[in-house]
Amino acid sequence: MTLNRRDFLNLTVGVTAGLLVSRATIRAETQSKIKAIAFDGFTTFNPQTVFTLAEALFPGKGAELSSVWRTRQFDYAWLRTLSGRYVDFWQVTEDALVFAAKLLKLELSMENRRQLMDAYLEIKAWPDALPALRSLKDMGIRMAFLSNFTAAMLDAAVKNSGLEDIFEPHLSTDRVRAYKPDPRAYQMAIDSFGLQRDEIVFAAFGGWDAAGAKSFGYPTFWVNRMNLPIEELGVAPDAIGGNLNDVLNFVRSRNTS
Repeated sequence: MTLNRRDFLNLTVGVTAGLLVSRATIRAETQSKIKAIAFDGFTTFNPQTVFTLAEALFPGKGAELSSVWRTRQFDYAWLRTLSGRYVDFWQVTEDALVFAAKLLKLELSMENRRQLMDAYLEIKAWPDALPALRSLKDMGIRMAFLSNFTAAMLDAAVKNSGLEDIFEPHLSTDRVRAYKPDPRAYQMAIDSFGLQRDEIVFAAFGGWDAAGAKSFGYPTFWVNRMNLPIEELGVAPDAIGGNLNDVLNFVRSRNTS
């Protein structure tokens, strides 16, 4: 059979399209369904009460105190992991607070120090959290916090928010004595859930955490509540949204594709 130019082009396009469809089908068939989610704590819990108290105790200086405090929390966590001088996040948080007050030349009384630290035991879930988490639970999705927070800090926040029946045991970095984004921290979800890496979504609050989890190999959803740009770290999350309803929709779309 002799093919003219038009017949040849039609045949080529048809074969190419068929191959593309076949490859897309294979990808869809081999893409793992999501079976579990590991959450950073702040995706679910709103720390604003801590910062509101800082402003009440130090009028006109609370925002600056909170900013330095937050920054030093994570600086200290990372430095302690790198230097092998681990202490838990409660201690890191208190050390960061003391430094921030000294830097800003604020008189931090023992009572003020206690109040600000105890505020971390009073935080509650964001308004969107409970209905989204219950929907995920109803779908059979397993969930746990993979957080720098201590187990006691997570226990308090869960109790304050009425979420006791939703999560599996906390994956606090105290277990491995290494803070995120150290791979030992992210590995906890694989070990605890007993699932493959691509069956577990990591839900990050910080852009740095999203980059760390994606670099580790998790399907990663950035709960970008602060509407910040993606960190310039050479890696991007699989999806970005503003709250836990967006996480729910992401999991639904992955599991029905």
